[in-house]
Amino acid sequence: MSVLVIQIPPRRRLGPRTAGTEDAATSAPSKRSEYQWASTQDGLSVAVQGHCAPALLPRAESVVAVVSECDVSWQRVKMPKAPPAKLRAALGSMVEEAVLDEPDALQLAIAPDAVAGSPTWVAVVDRAWLEGEIRALEGAGTLVDRVVPSLWPGDPPRGHFIDVAPDGASPEPAIAMADANGIVCVPLAGTLARALLPQAAAQSARWTAPAAVAAAAERWLGAPVAVQTTAEGLLVAARTAWNLRQFELAPRRRGTRALREAGKRFLSPGWRPVRLGLVALTVLQIVGLNAWAWSQRQAIERKRTAQIALINEVHPQVRSVIDAPLQMERENDQLRSLAGRAGATDLEPMLAAAAAAWPDAQGPVQSLRFQPGQLSLATGGWSDNDVKQFSDRLRPGGWSVEPAPGRVTITRSGAPASTRNP
Repeated sequence: MSVLVIQIPPRRRLGPRTAGTEDAATSAPSKRSEYQWASTQDGLSVAVQGHCAPALLPRAESVVAVVSECDVSWQRVKMPKAPPAKLRAALGSMVEEAVLDEPDALQLAIAPDAVAGSPTWVAVVDRAWLEGEIRALEGAGTLVDRVVPSLWPGDPPRGHFIDVAPDGASPEPAIAMADANGIVCVPLAGTLARALLPQAAAQSARWTAPAAVAAAAERWLGAPVAVQTTAEGLLVAARTAWNLRQFELAPRRRGTRALREAGKRFLSPGWRPVRLGLVALTVLQIVGLNAWAWSQRQAIERKRTAQIALINEVHPQVRSVIDAPLQMERENDQLRSLAGRAGATDLEPMLAAAAAAWPDAQGPVQSLRFQPGQLSLATGGWSDNDVKQFSDRLRPGGWSVEPAPGRVTITRSGAPASTRNP
């Protein structure tokens, strides 16, 4: 799976003021026109790296943004036993005394292995700044799946020298060290770094540094330092299970994101055989449906030709055949009438059917009304059970019964009845 890792520029710090001016808000997102980035296929080696504007960032199946070491503070708390809906408020009250800002203005994230009732680490970031950085990337079309820290507490101890100088300025090294007790991030100049990082602790850690400050780092440490490029550092950070996009900054487009990820997987090279199979299956379905439709049309045409041939043979007087079955039935009815034979919907067959199905407890019919295909019988004094019995007896013979107050009407099932008189 392709992963794009993006370095979020460090948050601006307060600087010296000039007459008549004030510092810009440190919570505002960076105004960099370019971002450092690296992409990987296996998560271990850098495939491509570079820097470009947000709109030109390459596409990937997953996007991870990395926050600089000095932009995250860490608080050790006891994981509260609170429901998910109240967990954010509980964490805010627990770190309130240890932070300078209001807890509601901060982005909090709990460790991935946090257990309720046990000590855990909480990452604290300026929410407005981080939200602005995410919005800047996503506004340019790069949806951020995770936001991770560059360094996090844990064993074994690790240290990294960073260059905090503005772009184009001389290197200004700072030091960031992480161990089981937390993270220290201080400038290298002065005595504060020596005071916070004793020589024994510094020598026990694994140290890295970018090439620009590697020489200064080795002089300060008194030992060799492994040179680490920006791309290599991004990949190391992307492998962590930490995710700062929690609570208020958790992704909201879960359905859209899931569809996007599914679409990316479907278009990946590994799914190429599936795509080819679906295309072949679709083509076969279209060809098969068209062949089946042509076969059905031919069968219908053969039946229609046979019907026309039959009616021309039996009734040669029919000149134009429009509806062969209907015209055949009409011609047969005329021949039957001329021969003096009763049809299925004439009075005699209908009376015979009604007599055979007459309810046992009822006497002779008092009155009836007949129209071609329709026989209405008076049913004064019939109960609902009598009507049901009468209808059930006629149904197997292909008759249908329509009850009405004081009468029942018999017609052939499936044949439209004539207009009924009230």
